[in-house]
Amino acid sequence: MSLTLHFHPLSSFCWKALVGLYELEIPFEKHVVDLSNEAARADFLRLWPIAKFPVLRDHARERTVPESTIILEYVDQLRPEGPRLIPTAPDRALGCRLRDRLYDAYIHVPMQKIVGDKRRPEGKRDPLGVEQARAQMETAYALADDQLREGPWAMGDDFTLADCAAFPALFYGDKVAPFAKRWSHVTAYFERLKRRPSVERVLAEAAPYMKMFPG
Repeated sequence: MSLTLHFHPLSSFCWKALVGLYELEIPFEKHVVDLSNEAARADFLRLWPIAKFPVLRDHARERTVPESTIILEYVDQLRPEGPRLIPTAPDRALGCRLRDRLYDAYIHVPMQKIVGDKRRPEGKRDPLGVEQARAQMETAYALADDQLREGPWAMGDDFTLADCAAFPALFYGDKVAPFAKRWSHVTAYFERLKRRPSVERVLAEAAPYMKMFPG
């Protein structure tokens, strides 16, 4: 098989890549990386020195593709026909990428800040940084709630890259900065996301690892 995804089933950004790959029905192999294992970590560092999940390796093209958004842009181009993750109309494609950034940069990353702070020892925590992260998430929730008036998915009728980004951001975001019952459109959207077959598959695969989540 040409494509191998190097990932971990609990990694939120890996969920984003997996949802997109399942949506496109792109054949690929999965390689779970245990960063606590010295040999596995060394192998992963050789593949991508930044050592962040996920990373896609295209063996046929001898190309390494890191970063969840870039991975999904890459595989979207491999699909010869059928639904796409990036709209073909330039203005909608731009809007899709912007909403992808909204969920990644202003919900997903601040969520990781809060979770990471929980793992710090006493005396090393950053309460101001956590407060700022929560405030940023609240602003993003409000913006997303307004956008979601337009249709069932982040870009309206079509399931896109933006929805792949939204699911892990909202799943883990709700655990550290709950939005349920406060943002009605976001809450209803999240319920629709959880019923999407690609998302259900990701959640089922992650279930055995969820006890490791510190949030």
